[in-house]
Amino acid sequence: MKKKYTYLIVIFLIVSSCIAFGRIAGNDFINLDDKAYVIENYQIQSGFNFQSIKWAFTAVVKGHWHPLTMLSHMLDWNFFGANPSGHHLASLLLHIGAVIFLFLFLNKTTNNVWPSAFAAAFFALHPLRVESVAWVAERKDVLSMFFGMASLYSYALYAEKTKISRYFLCLILFILALMSKAIMLTLPFVFLLLDYWPLERWQKALSAPAESRYQITGRLIWEKSPFIFLTIVSSIVTIWAQNKGGNIVDFGTLPFAERLSNSGFSYIAYLGKIFWPVNLVVYYPYDYLSISLWKVLISTMILILITVAVLYYIKKLPFLLVGWFWYLGTLIPVIGLVKIGSQSMADRYTYFPSIGIAVILAWGIPSLIKNIAIRKKVLFPAEIIFLTIMAFLSWNQCGYWETPIELWNHTLKVIKNNYLAYDNRGIAYGQIGQYQRAIGDFNKVIDLYHYYKGYNNRGFAYANLGQYQNAIEDYNEAIRLKPDYAKAYQNRGFAYLNQRNDELGCRDLQKACELGDCGLLELIKGKGYCRYF
Repeated sequence: MKKKYTYLIVIFLIVSSCIAFGRIAGNDFINLDDKAYVIENYQIQSGFNFQSIKWAFTAVVKGHWHPLTMLSHMLDWNFFGANPSGHHLASLLLHIGAVIFLFLFLNKTTNNVWPSAFAAAFFALHPLRVESVAWVAERKDVLSMFFGMASLYSYALYAEKTKISRYFLCLILFILALMSKAIMLTLPFVFLLLDYWPLERWQKALSAPAESRYQITGRLIWEKSPFIFLTIVSSIVTIWAQNKGGNIVDFGTLPFAERLSNSGFSYIAYLGKIFWPVNLVVYYPYDYLSISLWKVLISTMILILITVAVLYYIKKLPFLLVGWFWYLGTLIPVIGLVKIGSQSMADRYTYFPSIGIAVILAWGIPSLIKNIAIRKKVLFPAEIIFLTIMAFLSWNQCGYWETPIELWNHTLKVIKNNYLAYDNRGIAYGQIGQYQRAIGDFNKVIDLYHYYKGYNNRGFAYANLGQYQNAIEDYNEAIRLKPDYAKAYQNRGFAYLNQRNDELGCRDLQKACELGDCGLLELIKGKGYCRYF
């Protein structure tokens, strides 16, 4: 009978996930990182060959080293080409695979099918998953989660019977997860938590005779050492890659005290989004949280009180310890102590941590209802209603990702003074030839934030309207703000060429090439324009 329920729940997880996220099959690519990862990446589009595979293992793309992710994009392009539907559906299948592995792990280790099903469904259908599933450039999220959850399930198999083959399977899957995205580097910490509950390996070790107690506990720690070593290596590689991509914010720009305040408040902000998932957007500016001293103090008090309560009930309700510290621990790499990028938070950062909250809810809510008859009558229909609401919210959220303009319209509706949203909507308008609208958005960008890309993008829109002098003035300002900005040199070079000023134009193109963006320089040379080289 239990096996029958298991099959039915797996089918339910697949069907409900397809309903909640299926509309992404009709969505387009997004003009935020999708270009760099897929639609303007000639290495991805060249297919599987020695050169492209070598590139996948050596390249840093948007501040990430994730060779398996790039290989998966190559595979998608090989099958689907420029059709975004296939890319989206592949991401959805990976998400569903991760969900199934999570359910199988929880069911196997707790021997409690219904809480396991609810935790997996809560994780699967939550609107915070949309960013990871609906955004092609976030393939790294779903791929790393797929391998991470597979590693988690294989760890349960190893804990059941400590065979070396199962151990190496778990380790290999962990390596694959790290090679997809380094977000899984906290998985060894999760293993240590799971050894307390539901696996109860720590309890068995501590209850052993004194002469073997230290040996058993030492083995529990020692078996994690290869995982911890890989975590350290992955952390170093990640910091190197992010630094190479220019994504790390230095302490002079953002002091540690401010990072600490933002991190503490972000823990509570993420909890708020988990329990009230509305007004979700792709980009939250750093000032979105509007952190004040009283907010930091209240957030800190809440975190302390929850942690104290969890520790108080550690023996009676051990799942609280595991779920809470799963949430706290797995958020550490992205909580903002090492500041990556200009965002204050991101929905995708909750992908792995939210499992801890799902575990707390799945086992905590039934524990509050002591009467078994009431539990059976009330809990199941309440959970179905709750999951239906989550699925509807996810379905609705997927609609905002249909086109770039729709995505940025929604973002600006939620956060009005969002400079990145104006910038990207302007780019999207430019891509469909609506340059006056694009200039209006770039004007907002420049008003909100003296942003070098805003000037470059407005200059590009002016150039497409034939207003080359206005374009050159904007490119001049972009270069003044960022002297090593190759794209502005290239664009200014083309503007000069269109003004018949071949000398200045070719000089700018040469400068762009020296800065690493040769662009169409060879083509221009071939047409005889750049006779000044």
